[in-house]
Amino acid sequence: MDVNDGDGIRAEPRGTAPAALSVLDLVTVGSGRTATDALRTSVALAKLAESRGYHRHWVAEHHSMPGVASSSPAVILAHLAAHTTRIRLGSGGVMLPNHAPLVIAEQFGTLEALAPGRVDLGLGRAPGTDGATAAALRRTDRLGEGADDFPQQLAELTRFLDDDFPDGHPYARIHAVPGPVQATSPGGVQSPHRPPIWLLGSSGFSARLAGVLGLPFAFAHHFSAQNTLPALDLYRESFRPSAVLAAPYALIGVSALATDVEEEARRQVRAAALNMIRLRTGRPGLVPTPEEAAAHHFTEVERDFVTSWNSNVVHGTADQVRAGLDDLAKRTGADELMLTANAHSGDVRLRSYDLIADTYALPKEG
Repeated sequence: MDVNDGDGIRAEPRGTAPAALSVLDLVTVGSGRTATDALRTSVALAKLAESRGYHRHWVAEHHSMPGVASSSPAVILAHLAAHTTRIRLGSGGVMLPNHAPLVIAEQFGTLEALAPGRVDLGLGRAPGTDGATAAALRRTDRLGEGADDFPQQLAELTRFLDDDFPDGHPYARIHAVPGPVQATSPGGVQSPHRPPIWLLGSSGFSARLAGVLGLPFAFAHHFSAQNTLPALDLYRESFRPSAVLAAPYALIGVSALATDVEEEARRQVRAAALNMIRLRTGRPGLVPTPEEAAAHHFTEVERDFVTSWNSNVVHGTADQVRAGLDDLAKRTGADELMLTANAHSGDVRLRSYDLIADTYALPKEG
């Protein structure tokens, strides 16, 4: 077996960071702000991340959530590609059951043509929304079938990306373009790069599948912290060397917010927790301001939720965040920490990534 051993996947820590650092951008829309504001912040964040030595910048597919403007990752990534030159860009993730595999192959083949050698394709099996919206996306109410068919959909998508359906297969004469078929056409020249596939998960299913297939794995620690260690253990135990990786490679998504003053971090994450309460109780909306959260009367149940939720958000001053991230990297053995800063203000989010880069002495690049 010819093992690539992680070309385009593995990343080395920079500065004094315990693991490679990356960005998960939820393109959050705050109260009083527009989607245009949120997308402009995403461009500013991608530029900042590139200049401060973060390894990759991913956006995640969500639907029917007023406070999250990332329903179309491929569109956003194309825009970010036009404003960056080095940082890896990708989906964290595209929800595979929501889409035909050929469509995803075409979209990410196009992104690869726009930003050669720096596109990641992270895939999830959840809908990224509520059941009714998922049914509208998939034109069916038989949602369980999409999740159950995930391994088959993944295999089909991989075949389209590699253009290697066997002779006799119904799709053998169908090609994802841009893609490898262009190199086989008269006079054809094709990029040697193909977006690496990552599997995303918040439980054991994708962890085991990623291990068995020898793929990199991204775990959603930021909203499923209790499952992090079991999932990572399962991934490593299940791992089989592949043409993609010789050894496991795992990143974890981490909610992290650094501010100049500790109290300000508390104010910001309390507002983010109120936003999550509304989402979990079927009332999704724009991310509230810290002032709105301060004026909100939290019930006892809501207070308990805030305490529990924020116990897994690494927040405080830069030194406090560094200590929390160092501990998390040590406990999990994660190869990469993908940080998501949930706050009402884009300026607060940008400041957080700058402070974290400073505390780890990440290089400043032109």
